[in-house]
Amino acid sequence: MALTRRGSLAALTGLAVVPLVGAAPRAQVVPTRAAPSFARLEREFDARLGVHAVDTGTGKAVAYRPDEPFAFASTYKALAAGAVLRRNTPAGLERVVTYTQAELVAHSPVTGRHVESGMSLRALCDAAIRYSDNTAGNLLLGELGGPKGFQAELTGLGDTTTRADRYEPALNEAAPSDPRDTSTPRALTSALYAYTLGGVLDGERRALLLDWLGRNTTGGALIRSGVPAHWKVGDKTGNASYGTRNDIAVVSPPGAAPILLAVLSSRAARDAAYDDRLIARATEVVVAALRA
Repeated sequence: MALTRRGSLAALTGLAVVPLVGAAPRAQVVPTRAAPSFARLEREFDARLGVHAVDTGTGKAVAYRPDEPFAFASTYKALAAGAVLRRNTPAGLERVVTYTQAELVAHSPVTGRHVESGMSLRALCDAAIRYSDNTAGNLLLGELGGPKGFQAELTGLGDTTTRADRYEPALNEAAPSDPRDTSTPRALTSALYAYTLGGVLDGERRALLLDWLGRNTTGGALIRSGVPAHWKVGDKTGNASYGTRNDIAVVSPPGAAPILLAVLSSRAARDAAYDDRLIARATEVVVAALRA
């Protein structure tokens, strides 16, 4: 049975649903079937894994450590762009934001080329999502009143879990015992749903966000590699210290309702490397579980 938009958000949260989108029954969560497969991946890759996925058509969900905190890394950029879209009309997105050379931080492949001219809000959203440009991410946070302003936006969606504290690059320190700049797989899928498929944005602005996610350049080896080749994926990746590697996505099988998916991971050592195959293979487990 297909869920309504309101029902889909309830499935994603599994909690009381925010006033923006209404309330409906919880998802049919099936964590136990997939849990052994996720646990095997953790052992194989020596990593901690967090997964939350919901088929918005059936309400079926897959969850593994869905409420454990993980450093969100650059996945926040998709949600920050959604919040900026909510605050601005399409015409307002053409406003040019200026910044200085001193404001540039590491990994700023797009903003680094436009210091003299500045960039429109629309272009900053594009750069932050499609190229994970860190200065663009910082400028989007600035538009929202800083990290705490961004957190307030998410709180307004009903997310009392995600905590935003710092700008790039400090937010990527990702120490395991540090609650700053963390979220959970469940909270991230819920917020991504709200901005991409829920009632937070109108159709025009929602289409913009989905377009940026769909043309992301950084996610080819992650969730996109774990779904059938003919499925469409719009995603936002992230990585940080302690082997942090994340991907959040709207996955669209042909002729079926979208799937919201978050796959987050971390390792014990600060300088540990991440392996994109962990995210791809966890995604394969999700797809198999949802199809079962």
